Amino acid sequence: MDGEAGMFVVQQTIGSVLCCKCGIPMTPNAANMCVKCLRSEVDITEGLQKHVTITHCPECDTYLQPPRTWIKAQLESKELLTFCCKRVKNLSKLKLIHAEFVWTEPHSKRIKVKLRVQKEVLNGAVLEQACVVGYVVQDQMCESCSRSQANGDQWVAAVQLRQHVSHRRTFFYLEQLILKHDAAVRAIRIKQMDQGIDFFFGSRSHAAKFVDFVGKVAPVKTRHDKQLVSHDQKSNNFNYKYTFSVEICPICREDLVCLPPKLVANLGNFGPLVICTKVSNSIALLDPLSLRQCFLDTEQYWRASFKSLLTSKQLVEYVVLDVDIVSSDVNIGGDSKHVLAEVQVARVSDFGKNDTMFYVKTHLGHLLNVGDYALGYDLYAANSNDMELDKYKGLVLPEVILVKKSYEEKRQKRGGKPRPWKLKSLNMEVDISGASRGRVDEEKMDAEYEQFLRDLEENPEMRFNISLYRNRDYQPSEMASVIDDDDDDDAPVVPLEEFADLEINYEDVKDDDGMRE
Repeated sequence: MDGEAGMFVVQQTIGSVLCCKCGIPMTPNAANMCVKCLRSEVDITEGLQKHVTITHCPECDTYLQPPRTWIKAQLESKELLTFCCKRVKNLSKLKLIHAEFVWTEPHSKRIKVKLRVQKEVLNGAVLEQACVVGYVVQDQMCESCSRSQANGDQWVAAVQLRQHVSHRRTFFYLEQLILKHDAAVRAIRIKQMDQGIDFFFGSRSHAAKFVDFVGKVAPVKTRHDKQLVSHDQKSNNFNYKYTFSVEICPICREDLVCLPPKLVANLGNFGPLVICTKVSNSIALLDPLSLRQCFLDTEQYWRASFKSLLTSKQLVEYVVLDVDIVSSDVNIGGDSKHVLAEVQVARVSDFGKNDTMFYVKTHLGHLLNVGDYALGYDLYAANSNDMELDKYKGLVLPEVILVKKSYEEKRQKRGGKPRPWKLKSLNMEVDISGASRGRVDEEKMDAEYEQFLRDLEENPEMRFNISLYRNRDYQPSEMASVIDDDDDDDAPVVPLEEFADLEINYEDVKDDDGMRE
């Protein structure tokens, strides 16, 4: 504005002075010395430790933070950079501006970190200087690794996972959750037992953390005990072995449940015959006749502690003869959609023998069409000895309760085509106490694993919490593509966008028949 008015404006200039040491012109500062002379007079990194020795465990890839803490860190990671900066003595007297790794040969057992620090010197002048700190890596096994090397069975805490059911599908799903979240990464040994899995840890805290994880993904009941191993009277040290017993509730997905009368009253006359649709840290129950849904948390279930009336192994295949939608309203519970319908079905095994047909209500009105196949529970011919069911006087049981649509016929058309995806597996030892019936158990486990894979294909909710990996040996055939084109309503498959795009070790991946490559 002053220039536009024609007024004279004095330009501001920065004055300069001569350095008191070398006499060159410089910007004034508190010390009246240039940067070169100031650095020659003062070395702010003089008391800084330039050579540091750090301890590394090669087995578990951890570093010792004195006195007894072991920190897990990868090479040239932020965690390792923070650890290295903390190990430098007298660094707290300076202001750290920047830190970065200087490249060294990975096998040289040397790490170099370039530090840039600031400090106030000579009458308030701030000097910034860079220095390189060298670290010598010494290999020494941590306490837990040294114990496991001396004797692999020297565990401190054991977690016994058990579920009293006739199949292992729950453990197949739990195994994938454990792998995705690295919940058992601290386990020394994993052993597959008859009705569960045993996990062995080198520390009680690691076992307790694993038990907490299992409690967040399944309704469990936990108890723990300890046993005295040794006692040093002079130092008053006690060594214990800890055992955590974790029981998973026996209610599984697709089970038919008869709720106790007291629980039915507390839930507002819900049920009593309901289907379990999902099991996480709570149990999702669905009344197929009214489409009402209810969720039981862990505490509610173990307070009532009921069992399944019929399990998924007792499902019977039916063919749909007629479908009549009762209501076009879609009931949405959680992530599932249900439509109430009245259907006419007949047992597939009765074809050519009799004309027995059933008229039932079902929640699968949005899935079933005439000619489809469905799996359900045959209450008309079932012989149950459930104590909870006997408590209901005058209860009229439906002849059939349909659970899900069946794709068995369409899978047979595909002729056992391999899947384009695979799953990882835990490195588990197998209990050889029942070696006499090993072949029978192996065939049974393969059939259960195949059923688990089919459940993953049919249920996107189950796939949401686990990681699927591409099958590098999968090659789609021309004949299979022709069959897929001819059949508009093919068996469910996993879309390609759900695969995890990761490089994995295929030695730890299960193939389609449940065995490792």
